[in-house]
Parts: sequence; structure tokens; C-alpha cells
Amino acid sequence: MGIPTLITTNTESGDASSSFTSSIDITYDEYMFVGTDIGPASDSVDFSFNGSTDGGSNYNVTKTTTLIQAYHKEDNSGTPVVRYGDSYDLAQSTAYQQITEGTGGGSDESCAFILHLFSPSNTTYVKHFYLRASSYAGANFSEDYLVAGYFNTTSAINAIDFKMSSGNFDGVIQMFGIK
Repeated sequence: MGIPTLITTNTESGDASSSFTSSIDITYDEYMFVGTDIGPASDSVDFSFNGSTDGGSNYNVTKTTTLIQAYHKEDNSGTPVVRYGDSYDLAQSTAYQQITEGTGGGSDESCAFILHLFSPSNTTYVKHFYLRASSYAGANFSEDYLVAGYFNTTSAINAIDFKMSSGNFDGVIQMFGIK
């Protein structure tokens, strides 16, 4: 892996979404998005992302994905769980891909993630991605997510959008390029 080069930083404060609509081009073979301290205004909401082929006019790229989730209760009650999250998979869907589930809205609750997107400007092949996320859920769970998939298009992906399932959020999302 090459050394990440910071391209841009979006600092959100009570915003409905965080979009990256420029600088996703042929300059880099891989783009990495790093989200920290993503805190929703509402309690127990889902965080998600989608791509665009038209500079962000529409976030509706067809994708196929899979999700694995691990979680454990803060009070140590119950058994830690690792499961295949088939209800979060997308099969040739244009819907937003879920990153976390039920992220809490309290001052001690938030999520963080790293998303890797490969060859988004390639116009021959589909665009693969994977992400890893951590969340403190409103139901007092520590959660870990692994998501992988591909945008099923040969058009260039030139914009990415992040949003909560309901309400606004605070946080920082940075976009890096990797050669």
C-alpha cells in the first residue's frame, strides 16, 4: 500500500450529509475515506454511503455487498455475537449501503470508519470497495462492521455521499488518495 495523501476534509456540524463531489479522478488508483467522531443528532440511527457517476446529482449506483457484524453489550450481559448481516446486504441495489446500525446520539456515543474505494475512474471494470467501522450503539453495544462489495458500473464513480438514516450529524470525514 502506498502512502495516503490528504485531499480534503469535511467537518460536519448538524449536517444532513457529507458529500465529496470533486477530486475523485484518475490521479489515484485508490481513495480512502476516514470518518471520526460521527455523532448523530438522533438516537439509534444508521450511517450509510452511496456513490455517484454524475458528480453528485444522483447517488444511486447499483451495487452488490455483504456485511459481517460483531457486537457485545457494555455491561457484559449476554454473549458476544459475530454474525453475517444478510439483512444489510445489497443485491444489485441502488440503495445506500449501511455502514453502522443504531449508532447512539448521546455525548459518549458515535461511530468511526475507514472506506477504501479502488480504481473509481476506470471505465472498463466494476469498482470494488471495502470498509471497517466501529460504533457505540444507542442500545449500549460496542459494534464492529466489515463491509465489502462493488459498484456494478463501468462508468467512473466521481462522487461519494455519507448520511444518517434520520436526522443530522456531526463529525469529520477525510478523503485521501493512495498511489
